[in-house]
Amino acid sequence: MIVVRNPSGRQIAERPSSMFAKRQSALAATAGAPPSGRMSKLDLKSAVAVLKKPPVMVGGAGLLLLGAVALFLTVLGDPRAGTPTARVALHREAPVEAPAPSGLEAFSMGGFAAWQGLGADPMTDPSGAAGGDALITLPDGATVAGGSAIAAPTQPASPLPEAPIAGLSQPGPQGALPVIATDGRVPAQAYARPFQPNGKPRVALIVGGLGLNAVTTRAAIERLPADVTLSFVPYAQGLQGWIDLARAQGHEVMIEIPMEPTGYPNNDPGPYTLLANATPDDVTAKMNWLLGRATGYFGVTNYLGDRFVTSDTGMAAFLGILRQRGVAFMDDGLARRRPGAWARASADTIVDETQTPAAIIGRLNALEAAAKTRGAALGTGFAYPVTVEAAARWTAGLDARGLQLAPASSMTQRPGR
Repeated sequence: MIVVRNPSGRQIAERPSSMFAKRQSALAATAGAPPSGRMSKLDLKSAVAVLKKPPVMVGGAGLLLLGAVALFLTVLGDPRAGTPTARVALHREAPVEAPAPSGLEAFSMGGFAAWQGLGADPMTDPSGAAGGDALITLPDGATVAGGSAIAAPTQPASPLPEAPIAGLSQPGPQGALPVIATDGRVPAQAYARPFQPNGKPRVALIVGGLGLNAVTTRAAIERLPADVTLSFVPYAQGLQGWIDLARAQGHEVMIEIPMEPTGYPNNDPGPYTLLANATPDDVTAKMNWLLGRATGYFGVTNYLGDRFVTSDTGMAAFLGILRQRGVAFMDDGLARRRPGAWARASADTIVDETQTPAAIIGRLNALEAAAKTRGAALGTGFAYPVTVEAAARWTAGLDARGLQLAPASSMTQRPGR
């Protein structure tokens, strides 16, 4: 080892060659040995610190997820692969149509479900009551066949004023009730269809039972002339909407009042039937419900009621309510000898007691003859498809046969006049 000393004899440095030799010896001694434990610990801590950073953790989690999905698809492939499959052709059987209900079944609460269908094919009715397959030729050459299809053309609209008209109703316990306005206007006139006689014999027709079957109700509204009066069942859902639609097309409308028939309660027109033994208060309560179902009607008509019309107490209460509220009453012929209400009229015939084209056309022809004899005649019918079709075709030729179709309201008269 070479040492450099100053003049006083103190050592001041080693020769560079000696320092280099020592360094080389140290490197040779540690050649091939593993890194020191201290250095490894420092590197591991640095790596953990980096991994703990949020961006790195999120990225790592994403990579792990992608890797897991790739592994799943690679190993398992399509999860449905290999499972057995089969194809089956499903065929839904056509619904069996119920036979058309009678007028009583259609009106009563128990018959609503049956009447909500599209109507029965008359060919499936062995009695032929629903129509039959007869083809009837009218005097003007038009033909009418039995069946549920209504092929009469749609009539142009001639709208009536929207209901309610101001001043003609007041709040009731179940809905707005008709009332005579302070200026003297009455529902029997304000809601009636305007009519101007032309000097020819007049015939009027009321088609009732509407509101229970959407198909026939819409057909009656759209395919019958506006001068045909339409009568609605008070139990119908969406009653006000149907009345509004009818008036928009130009029809005046009525509400049907269920009355006790012979055979009640087996023949039951519904929960608000006016009963022969009812007190005036009972009649008033039920009338409040019935009259409060909608607005826009000029009058009411009976549904059944051969027993109720024999009740002096019941009829007096019923007619008194109508008189006080300015509402007309038009019956199907049962109450011909019962005056009352604000205005009155009774039908000369029911045109479809037998529901075949031949029978209906025969009754309509008889109605024409009565009008030519007496100057005016009124008929009523139910909204069977065959009735609506026959009425639409029949009314189309009235003018050519020397008659004028008139709204039913034009047939009413004030009591005592």
